[in-house]
Amino acid sequence: MKTLMLPTVLMALVMAAVPASNVQGQEPPTFMKKTFPEQGVEAAWQEFQAVMGPGTALEPKTKELIALAVAAQIPCDYCVHYHTAAAKAQGASQAEIKDALASSALVRQWSTMLNGSEYDDETWRQEVDAMFAGQ
Repeated sequence: MKTLMLPTVLMALVMAAVPASNVQGQEPPTFMKKTFPEQGVEAAWQEFQAVMGPGTALEPKTKELIALAVAAQIPCDYCVHYHTAAAKAQGASQAEIKDALASSALVRQWSTMLNGSEYDDETWRQEVDAMFAGQ
């Protein structure tokens, strides 16, 4: 059974209806106005514009690949469809899409292994810090 929190569903629907590169200055989509609490629509729309719109630290293709990887893990069919199309529109190749998905799957796998094994957090942090010491 898939369970999604309202903000996740809302964001998926916004992203499915509005190209990220075209969000500045537009009104919130009708479905947002009809489904989100009226007092929060403008704030939700502003947040979407601030995060997914232009002028952020990440390039649009990178942002869409990250979003696709997260969408695959939630899982959200709406988000996967949108972010696959958006990543391709931003120039992502099929190899880049597969790489993003494989990366997210690997993180999920090791999260499952470490959490399920109740691996000691302090030991884990020391191991990771030693791996990257001096870099």
